[in-house]
Amino acid sequence: MKSAVFRFRVMAIICGYLSLILWFFYMPAKYLFHLERTQPWIVWITHIHGALYIFYVLAALQLSVKMRKSIKGMIWMILGGTLPIASFVLERRVVKQNP
Repeated sequence: MKSAVFRFRVMAIICGYLSLILWFFYMPAKYLFHLERTQPWIVWITHIHGALYIFYVLAALQLSVKMRKSIKGMIWMILGGTLPIASFVLERRVVKQNP
């Protein structure tokens, strides 16, 4: 169980930081400053976040099965990676439940 918690913890932290970058750097750069047209490298933020979110979902599924969570709990764990702060909060709760 510790390896599943560790995997989830790492992916939650990585996806949390990438969500923060996505929401507070990429979105303003795209919609306020229109940098996506002049700076094509900025699109890579979304690609990296999307690819790593898949691994976050897999880690959340594995951990929720090992913790014997309900479907509702499983969905909440997966949705925790969609909001920037939610993944950090969820990661803390999981670590407190599984010391």
